[in-house]
Formats: sequence, C-alpha cells, structure tokens
Amino acid sequence: MMPPFANPPAADIRALLQRVKTIAVVGLSASPNRPSHGVARALQGFGYRIIPVNPSVSAVLGERSYASLRDLPQPVDLVDVFRESSHVAAIVEDCIALKLPALWLQDGVVDKAAALRAQAAGLTVVMNRCIYRDYLQLIP
Repeated sequence: MMPPFANPPAADIRALLQRVKTIAVVGLSASPNRPSHGVARALQGFGYRIIPVNPSVSAVLGERSYASLRDLPQPVDLVDVFRESSHVAAIVEDCIALKLPALWLQDGVVDKAAALRAQAAGLTVVMNRCIYRDYLQLIP
C-alpha cells in the first residue's frame, strides 16, 4: 500500500514562496483567459521571474518559452505545473534528473505516486493547491 501524501505545513509553504525567485510554469498558455496565464501574470507582479514551458508557443508574458524543462538554459527554484495529472510522472522524472528543488502541482493536478517519488528524491512538493491563492494567504 502506498503511504499517504501530505503537503508541507503552511509555514514551510510560506518559506518556499519567500525563497523562490525563478519559476518554470509548465503548461503556461498564451491565452489570457486560461488560469495558467492569469496566475503567471500575477506571480510576475509579485516579483517572480516566470519561465514558460510549453512547446506550442514561442513566448508568453514577455518571456521566451521552452519546449521542456530539460531545454531550460538555467536552473529554476520551482516548477509550477498546469498540465493534466497524466503528465505529472514525466515532469517529476525531469525535475529529479535536473535536481530541481521544488515542485508545485496546481489545483486539480494530482499524481500521488509521482509526488511521493519527487519527495523521496528530496524535492519540496505541493500538490492540488493554487500558488496564487497560497501567496495571497501566506505572504504579508
């Protein structure tokens, strides 16, 4: 039987949001109507550098887009995922291979086995939560 997954406590999520500077947003849409676009735009407004990861667009929100995490020219502090849950396992494999420190799976993005694998590899993992909503609640 698989052990339960637990998100970090609020204080740890707050600390994560305070230390992160660069966020790769996997599945960032160029469409202003999509949640990923609104959240990423808000994160930019909070002072984070956003790096879009989406093979079907060349740039979003003034930043060049990359086809995959493995194509990024520099390490990032956090990977924020706006993809269907079926894509999470492959994203986790990339995060582990690239030794990235943290993974955030947005509302409705749930893969317990992949999240546990990422935690076991040393990543901080937040699953099925909205980074924008958490930022508003946790950062004064």
